[in-house]
Amino acid sequence: MTFTEIVQMIEPADESWKEKAWERLRSQIRPRGSLGVLEEIAAKLAAIHRSIDVSLNKKLIFTMAGDHGVAEEGVSAYPQEVTAQMVFSFIQGWASINVLAKHSGIDVRVVDMGVASDLPDEWNVVRKKIRKGTANFTKGPAMSRMEAEEGIVAGAELVLDAVQKEGYQLIGTGDMGIANTTPSTAILTVFSNKDVSEITGRGTGIDDATLSKKIEVIRRGIEVNKPNPSDPVDVLSKVGGCEIAGLAGAVLGAAAAKVPVVCDGFIATAGALIAVRLVPAAKDYLFISHRSQEKGHAAMAELIGLRPILDLDMRLGEGTGAALAMPIVEACAKVLKDIKTFEEAGVTDTGH
Repeated sequence: MTFTEIVQMIEPADESWKEKAWERLRSQIRPRGSLGVLEEIAAKLAAIHRSIDVSLNKKLIFTMAGDHGVAEEGVSAYPQEVTAQMVFSFIQGWASINVLAKHSGIDVRVVDMGVASDLPDEWNVVRKKIRKGTANFTKGPAMSRMEAEEGIVAGAELVLDAVQKEGYQLIGTGDMGIANTTPSTAILTVFSNKDVSEITGRGTGIDDATLSKKIEVIRRGIEVNKPNPSDPVDVLSKVGGCEIAGLAGAVLGAAAAKVPVVCDGFIATAGALIAVRLVPAAKDYLFISHRSQEKGHAAMAELIGLRPILDLDMRLGEGTGAALAMPIVEACAKVLKDIKTFEEAGVTDTGH
């Protein structure tokens, strides 16, 4: 499948079904508006599925992994080899994402989008490696435009296959990649026109000196590459990452398959931002799981125009926020379908 074919599959959600959902929600046996944001999510799900009867019990998170050449600038508290080590932890079921996903009955697939090392054949990972880590974007583009598009297509195809061939109904996205808050912040800077210092966070917990270096590295990367904010693939290729390409593709794939997708925190939302800038209708299928503690995430969510579902001071990634929010999204589908209306229950409606 080509990049253009995926984009052409995406249609806006059906607003007429959203209105039908609101009619039902307003008629349910409870005070009107009493479930707050849950009602907004429920109505959005109806528009996505073109139905009031929405089932989301089969859930899957893709945790996309990739390395970043900019790590050699010393912008992270951890060395690059930790990316592959954490991938091993994911496939063993030891990590935070595994525990939280298992708790909520969510399957997890780990995708090698661009880990710098060759992962052993016996590791149970999905192999979609674009390249062995990006290049250091302070010296030139992180990757080629062709590689960026390849990553988007790979992410989209994974989701389309999961939905169409395996019947998954709700998709989540997460990430793993040492130094990946640096390209994510660069992407946000290009699209927001905010000063780098306003939106650069501490990632894995760097000190003040490293934070100053990180800000300068991002400035330099943007100056060297001059990414074009009106061309999201150009931005992705010049200052992005392999896993961010996959994350963007996953959002587009969910929109093409007409299923909801819940992105995780800062890095996954950077991918979602690329996706929505490429195809604005993709926003109709997207939920942001939580407001990350990472400094720029609120600005990122604001740019997309979506309110994060949770706010728990988290900043881990991996898909952990998605694992917590996806059951809430599923609950909203049940709110829509299963709460009786006043008429169905034979209860007097006072109109309040």
